[in-house]
Amino acid sequence: MPSTVVHVGFAALVAAALLGPYFDRRSFLVVAAVTVLPDFDTFLGFFWTGAHRAALHNLILPLVVFAVIFWDVRLRDESYVLSSWGARGYRVASVSILGGWLVAGVLLDAFHNGANLLFPFHDEFIDLSGHLYLSDERGIVQTFISFDGFALADEHSVGTTADTHYYTGVDPGPDAPEDVERIFPLFDTAELALLSVTGYVAAAFRLRESPDEE
Repeated sequence: MPSTVVHVGFAALVAAALLGPYFDRRSFLVVAAVTVLPDFDTFLGFFWTGAHRAALHNLILPLVVFAVIFWDVRLRDESYVLSSWGARGYRVASVSILGGWLVAGVLLDAFHNGANLLFPFHDEFIDLSGHLYLSDERGIVQTFISFDGFALADEHSVGTTADTHYYTGVDPGPDAPEDVERIFPLFDTAELALLSVTGYVAAAFRLRESPDEE
Protein backbone atom coordinates (compact mmCIF):
# COMPACT_ATOMS: atom_id res chain seq x y z
CA MET A 1 0.00 0.00 0.00
CA PRO A 2 1.22 3.58 -0.53
CA SER A 3 3.18 4.88 2.45
CA THR A 4 2.97 8.35 3.95
CA VAL A 5 6.19 9.13 2.06
CA VAL A 6 4.39 8.35 -1.20
CA HIS A 7 1.28 10.34 -0.28
CA VAL A 8 3.31 13.44 0.50
CA GLY A 9 5.46 13.00 -2.62
CA PHE A 10 2.34 12.86 -4.79
CA ALA A 11 0.89 15.87 -2.98
CA ALA A 12 4.17 17.74 -3.52
CA LEU A 13 3.77 17.26 -7.26
CA VAL A 14 0.16 18.45 -7.11
CA ALA A 15 1.11 21.48 -5.02
CA ALA A 16 3.98 22.42 -7.32
CA ALA A 17 1.59 22.30 -10.27
CA LEU A 18 -1.50 23.97 -8.81
CA LEU A 19 -0.44 26.50 -6.18
CA GLY A 20 1.05 28.82 -8.78
CA PRO A 21 2.40 32.05 -7.28
CA TYR A 22 1.31 30.94 -3.79
CA PHE A 23 3.79 28.06 -3.67
CA ASP A 24 6.31 28.52 -0.89
CA ARG A 25 7.56 26.60 2.12
CA ARG A 26 4.56 27.47 4.29
CA SER A 27 1.91 26.56 1.71
CA PHE A 28 3.73 23.32 0.85
CA LEU A 29 3.78 22.32 4.54
CA VAL A 30 0.03 22.98 4.78
CA VAL A 31 -0.66 20.76 1.77
CA ALA A 32 1.62 18.04 3.16
CA ALA A 33 -0.02 18.17 6.61
CA VAL A 34 -3.53 17.87 5.18
CA THR A 35 -2.40 15.01 2.94
CA VAL A 36 -1.07 13.10 5.95
CA LEU A 37 -4.32 13.64 7.90
CA PRO A 38 -6.17 10.55 6.56
CA ASP A 39 -3.41 8.22 7.77
CA PHE A 40 -4.14 9.23 11.34
CA ASP A 41 -7.17 6.95 11.28
CA THR A 42 -4.75 4.06 11.75
CA PHE A 43 -4.44 5.23 15.38
CA LEU A 44 -8.22 5.11 15.73
CA GLY A 45 -7.94 1.41 15.00
CA PHE A 46 -6.69 0.87 18.56
CA PHE A 47 -10.14 1.86 19.84
CA TRP A 48 -12.43 1.34 16.86
CA THR A 49 -12.15 -1.85 14.80
CA GLY A 50 -11.98 -1.13 11.11
CA ALA A 51 -11.39 2.60 11.47
CA HIS A 52 -8.25 2.61 9.31
CA ARG A 53 -9.05 3.53 5.70
CA ALA A 54 -12.61 4.36 6.77
CA ALA A 55 -12.89 7.16 9.33
CA LEU A 56 -10.74 9.62 7.35
CA HIS A 57 -10.29 7.63 4.12
CA ASN A 58 -13.64 8.42 2.56
CA LEU A 59 -14.92 10.82 -0.08
CA ILE A 60 -17.58 12.33 2.16
CA LEU A 61 -15.48 14.14 4.76
CA PRO A 62 -13.09 16.07 2.46
CA LEU A 63 -15.92 16.99 0.09
CA VAL A 64 -18.02 18.31 2.99
CA VAL A 65 -15.07 20.36 4.28
CA PHE A 66 -14.42 21.78 0.82
CA ALA A 67 -18.15 22.50 0.32
CA VAL A 68 -18.15 24.60 3.51
CA ILE A 69 -15.11 26.57 2.32
CA PHE A 70 -16.61 27.00 -1.16
CA TRP A 71 -19.86 28.25 0.37
CA ASP A 72 -17.93 30.69 2.55
CA VAL A 73 -15.90 32.09 -0.36
CA ARG A 74 -18.41 32.00 -3.19
CA LEU A 75 -21.81 32.47 -1.59
CA ARG A 76 -21.42 34.51 1.60
CA ASP A 77 -21.46 38.28 1.42
CA GLU A 78 -18.39 38.46 3.63
CA SER A 79 -16.04 35.50 3.46
CA TYR A 80 -14.18 34.49 6.59
CA VAL A 81 -11.50 32.73 4.52
CA LEU A 82 -10.90 35.69 2.20
CA SER A 83 -10.97 38.28 4.97
CA SER A 84 -8.49 36.24 7.03
CA TRP A 85 -6.12 34.85 4.40
CA GLY A 86 -7.17 36.33 1.06
CA ALA A 87 -7.04 34.55 -2.30
CA ARG A 88 -3.91 32.74 -1.15
CA GLY A 89 -5.82 31.08 1.67
CA TYR A 90 -8.57 29.88 -0.65
CA ARG A 91 -6.07 28.45 -3.16
CA VAL A 92 -4.01 26.70 -0.49
CA ALA A 93 -7.13 25.29 1.19
CA SER A 94 -8.55 24.05 -2.13
CA VAL A 95 -5.33 22.35 -3.20
CA SER A 96 -4.80 20.89 0.28
CA ILE A 97 -8.28 19.38 0.55
CA LEU A 98 -8.93 18.31 -3.04
CA GLY A 99 -5.41 17.65 -4.29
CA GLY A 100 -3.88 16.53 -1.00
CA TRP A 101 -6.52 14.88 1.18
CA LEU A 102 -8.89 13.62 -1.53
CA VAL A 103 -6.59 12.68 -4.44
CA ALA A 104 -3.10 12.10 -3.00
CA GLY A 105 -4.49 10.71 0.25
CA VAL A 106 -7.80 8.89 -0.16
CA LEU A 107 -7.96 8.00 -3.85
CA LEU A 108 -4.35 6.85 -4.07
CA ASP A 109 -5.12 4.32 -1.34
CA ALA A 110 -8.41 3.37 -3.00
CA PHE A 111 -6.51 2.41 -6.15
CA HIS A 112 -4.12 0.33 -4.02
CA ASN A 113 -6.06 -2.28 -2.01
CA GLY A 114 -9.10 -0.10 -1.37
CA ALA A 115 -10.74 2.35 1.02
CA ASN A 116 -14.18 2.80 2.58
CA LEU A 117 -15.09 5.57 0.14
CA LEU A 118 -18.73 6.17 1.11
CA PHE A 119 -18.36 5.76 4.87
CA PRO A 120 -20.31 6.43 7.08
CA PHE A 121 -23.33 6.33 4.74
CA HIS A 122 -22.32 2.99 3.24
CA ASP A 123 -19.90 0.67 5.04
CA GLU A 124 -17.93 -1.16 2.34
CA PHE A 125 -14.24 -1.07 1.49
CA ILE A 126 -13.94 -0.62 -2.27
CA ASP A 127 -10.83 -1.70 -4.17
CA LEU A 128 -10.34 0.34 -7.35
CA SER A 129 -7.21 -1.51 -8.45
CA GLY A 130 -7.47 -2.28 -12.14
CA HIS A 131 -6.48 -1.47 -15.70
CA LEU A 132 -7.57 0.68 -18.61
CA TYR A 133 -6.65 -0.51 -22.08
CA LEU A 134 -7.70 -0.60 -25.74
CA SER A 135 -8.67 -3.89 -27.34
CA ASP A 136 -9.03 -4.53 -31.06
CA GLU A 137 -12.02 -6.76 -30.20
CA ARG A 138 -13.65 -5.08 -27.20
CA GLY A 139 -12.70 -1.43 -27.63
CA ILE A 140 -12.04 0.54 -24.45
CA VAL A 141 -11.86 -1.78 -21.45
CA GLN A 142 -11.60 -0.71 -17.81
CA THR A 143 -11.40 -2.99 -14.80
CA PHE A 144 -11.21 -0.37 -12.05
CA ILE A 145 -14.82 -0.92 -11.00
CA SER A 146 -17.70 -3.09 -12.18
CA PHE A 147 -21.17 -3.95 -10.95
CA ASP A 148 -23.22 -7.11 -10.67
CA GLY A 149 -26.65 -5.64 -11.26
CA PHE A 150 -26.97 -2.80 -8.77
CA ALA A 151 -24.34 -4.21 -6.41
CA LEU A 152 -20.60 -3.77 -6.54
CA ALA A 153 -18.88 -6.76 -8.16
CA ASP A 154 -17.29 -9.18 -5.69
CA GLU A 155 -13.74 -8.52 -6.90
CA HIS A 156 -14.04 -4.86 -5.86
CA SER A 157 -15.71 -5.40 -2.49
CA VAL A 158 -13.14 -5.95 0.25
CA GLY A 159 -15.38 -6.06 3.32
CA THR A 160 -16.75 -3.78 6.04
CA THR A 161 -15.33 -2.16 9.16
CA ALA A 162 -16.53 -5.19 11.13
CA ASP A 163 -14.33 -7.69 9.31
CA THR A 164 -11.59 -5.75 7.49
CA HIS A 165 -8.23 -4.64 8.84
CA TYR A 166 -5.41 -3.04 6.87
CA TYR A 167 -2.04 -3.99 8.32
CA THR A 168 0.29 -1.15 9.29
CA GLY A 169 3.50 -0.99 11.28
CA VAL A 170 1.62 1.01 13.89
CA ASP A 171 -1.34 -1.35 14.11
CA PRO A 172 -0.57 -4.88 12.85
CA GLY A 173 -4.04 -6.06 13.77
CA PRO A 174 -6.03 -7.40 16.72
CA ASP A 175 -4.86 -10.99 16.18
CA ALA A 176 -1.17 -10.24 15.65
CA PRO A 177 1.24 -11.93 18.09
CA GLU A 178 3.16 -9.73 20.51
CA ASP A 179 6.47 -10.37 18.73
CA VAL A 180 5.10 -9.63 15.24
CA GLU A 181 7.52 -7.85 12.91
CA ARG A 182 6.37 -4.28 12.42
CA ILE A 183 7.09 -3.16 8.85
CA PHE A 184 6.90 0.48 7.81
CA PRO A 185 7.02 0.48 4.01
CA LEU A 186 8.50 3.30 1.98
CA PHE A 187 7.86 2.16 -1.59
CA ASP A 188 5.95 -0.98 -2.55
CA THR A 189 6.60 -0.54 -6.26
CA ALA A 190 9.12 1.21 -8.47
CA GLU A 191 6.29 3.28 -9.96
CA LEU A 192 5.37 4.69 -6.54
CA ALA A 193 9.02 5.44 -5.86
CA LEU A 194 9.33 7.29 -9.17
CA LEU A 195 6.14 9.26 -8.49
CA SER A 196 7.32 10.24 -5.03
CA VAL A 197 10.84 11.25 -6.00
CA THR A 198 9.48 13.29 -8.91
CA GLY A 199 7.15 15.13 -6.56
CA TYR A 200 9.85 15.93 -4.02
CA VAL A 201 12.27 17.10 -6.72
CA ALA A 202 9.61 19.27 -8.36
CA ALA A 203 8.74 20.84 -5.01
CA ALA A 204 12.42 21.45 -4.25
CA PHE A 205 12.89 23.30 -7.55
CA ARG A 206 9.78 25.38 -6.95
CA LEU A 207 10.98 26.26 -3.44
CA ARG A 208 14.32 27.44 -4.81
CA GLU A 209 12.53 29.73 -7.25
CA SER A 210 9.83 30.98 -4.89
CA PRO A 211 10.27 34.36 -3.17
CA ASP A 212 10.89 34.52 0.53
CA GLU A 213 7.75 34.25 2.65
CA GLU A 214 6.43 37.48 4.06
